[in-house]
Amino acid sequence: MAEAAFHPPRRKRRVFETYEAPFPVDIGGKDFRICQAEIMNNNVIVRNPEDIEQLYNKGYFGKGILSRSRPVYSISDPSLVAKWQGANVNMPIITSRKYQRRVQWAKSILEAQGFDDSSVTKILENYTKPLELPVLEESGAEPLGNSCNTENTELPRQSSTAAGNVVAQSSENENEGCKKACLEGDAASDLVAPCEELEQGDTKEKAEVSCQTCGSVGCCGCKAEGSAEQQPCETVKTKERAPEYVLVQEEEEGSLCPEDDSTHTQGNLVKKEKLVCRRNPFRIFEYLQLSLEEAFFLVYALGCLSIYYDEEPLTVLKLWEVFSEVKPNFKTTYMAYHYFRSRGWVPKVGLKYGTDLLLYRKGPPFYHASYSVLAELVDDNFEGSLRRPLSWKCLSGLNRTTVNASKELMLCYLIRPSNMTEEEMSTPECMRRIKVQELIVSRWVSSRERSEQDEF
Repeated sequence: MAEAAFHPPRRKRRVFETYEAPFPVDIGGKDFRICQAEIMNNNVIVRNPEDIEQLYNKGYFGKGILSRSRPVYSISDPSLVAKWQGANVNMPIITSRKYQRRVQWAKSILEAQGFDDSSVTKILENYTKPLELPVLEESGAEPLGNSCNTENTELPRQSSTAAGNVVAQSSENENEGCKKACLEGDAASDLVAPCEELEQGDTKEKAEVSCQTCGSVGCCGCKAEGSAEQQPCETVKTKERAPEYVLVQEEEEGSLCPEDDSTHTQGNLVKKEKLVCRRNPFRIFEYLQLSLEEAFFLVYALGCLSIYYDEEPLTVLKLWEVFSEVKPNFKTTYMAYHYFRSRGWVPKVGLKYGTDLLLYRKGPPFYHASYSVLAELVDDNFEGSLRRPLSWKCLSGLNRTTVNASKELMLCYLIRPSNMTEEEMSTPECMRRIKVQELIVSRWVSSRERSEQDEF
């Protein structure tokens, strides 16, 4: 058997972040934080934004359910954000068409709950009416007007407001608008944001809605207009993961202006556009999804995560049992995960390359994966019921797929003593007796071997 030749990891060309820590634990123990997660549909989900930031930034655990890796999903249209960059507002900006699509989603949910057409129309009209722009918490801007009117993409400056503010209301209307458009706290911390009472004339109707979209939960929350009028104006929570308030780009009715001040030609006429603050009728929440191996490692090895099921915390032994039922090969893959994590690698799921794990140095933002790992549990004689017995054809195809992605295929054999019983395997303490042997698979090319020998 040839000796393995180790190659350095390939660093990514563009790195936009700094490395914080390998694990979400404080070495000194002063700021030790226990994050919370829960089991939903055989998945482990973290909902608290602070816990999400802690787990992903320190160790790159999990992935956003709506993002490729880091949970940075936003409903804002990047082109609109660049277009209205002069507006000093830290709120999502979407098109009118996208906003109407969300209104239709909310309408379908309300209709499915038994509301008649007239009630649904009144609810949505009252909920999505234009509001005064709220105060920005971080930028410290002044309150904005009822709508952001612009000609083309330029924002007029008003002497009574800060730079970037648009049409300002009169002093008489500011207090009234302030009462009508009050912002609430961070509603993104709730998995299903309930819809509170909303006045419809002299009657009140209550609707609680929830929606499964891409593994997330959306809400057509209907806040009470009466209660909103009694609350003081608050500030926008800029870290809210499912914003309740959005800026909608709309066209002014019956308003056309010549482009570049050219009034002699009608071909250059463009419509005036404005930004209008409205409530988001259908909110989609992004959470952090942990693999079973990552979740158990945070609970068992680091002790910085508590997992709940039906609002009850699960013990380590219970998690070992539950995860083994959900994923029959969990014990094998977790042993491999625990082994590589404890040696400084960042293992991620290797499903897209047909393997169990992908090994990254420091984390996916900094390096490409170096190895694709297949884990197998065998006895002292390297015998046992293999999870995926590979033929030479399958092994060659898997190796070629891995090499084409500039990675190396690694076989990780977890060797259990022959006298180890199933009762011992029912607890994670069995890993103390497990040995690990790694085997790197490489294709032998005869012509390359001859040329190397000829050089010597």
